[in-house]
Amino acid sequence: MAERNVGQEILEGIREIKAYKAGKLHLQTRELKQPASAREIRARLQLSQAAFAGLMGVSLRTLQDWEQGRRKPSGSAKTLLRIAQQHPEIFLELA
Repeated sequence: MAERNVGQEILEGIREIKAYKAGKLHLQTRELKQPASAREIRARLQLSQAAFAGLMGVSLRTLQDWEQGRRKPSGSAKTLLRIAQQHPEIFLELA
């Protein structure tokens, strides 16, 4: 396994940023849609709150707060919700 040169990677990243800002480089970007609500996704997967919370790696109380609108999922939780919504078969393999 080749050893990484983190300093060189940082310099290359800075050069890419400068080139992008100067209009010399086009970066591919993508807009991510907001996932459906946790309640909708859980219902589609036919999972109990406890089972869904376990798969999401959150407490039952946190899931209940999401479903009741008292809290919103964080960035990483939104990503897991997107996976559960768009690829339920992959998500259910974790069960």
